[in-house]
Amino acid sequence: MKIAVYPGSFDPITNGHLDIIARGAKVFDEVIVVVLVNVDKKGLFKVEERVELIKRVTKEFSNVRVEFFNGLLVDFMRQKKATVILKGLRAVSDFEYEFQMALMNNKLDPEVETVFMMTNAQYSYLSSSAVKQVAKFGGCIRELVPDEIIVDIISRIKGE
Repeated sequence: MKIAVYPGSFDPITNGHLDIIARGAKVFDEVIVVVLVNVDKKGLFKVEERVELIKRVTKEFSNVRVEFFNGLLVDFMRQKKATVILKGLRAVSDFEYEFQMALMNNKLDPEVETVFMMTNAQYSYLSSSAVKQVAKFGGCIRELVPDEIIVDIISRIKGE
């Protein structure tokens, strides 16, 4: 059984993330979406809330699980007996950072491989940060994030 782990902060999950999850679910026996705690970022949503939002928008995929973890990704991989890290790449600018991370993860655990999946062109500009910025200034986030979580994002941005 080939298990892939799709790590990220997902604050919030976007349609670009969801596209990678859907495509990964076709390629791997199981995809574990893991919300990692990023100590360098202050989140819009708590980690547990992000997990619930992702579960809500991935419920149609029988081979996708959602969890969170605080620590080294390779430690999570070992716990789950996963050998593949799934990463989406939007542009060449993503590659340099993701390549460094792939090499570091492979150094920490030589059994771990990173698979890069190119984003769908329609999402190449999309990031969680951009979604938050657009929502903060009252712009329309439809088609940027799953419809099921638009109200959650707008409510949180407004402080409700």
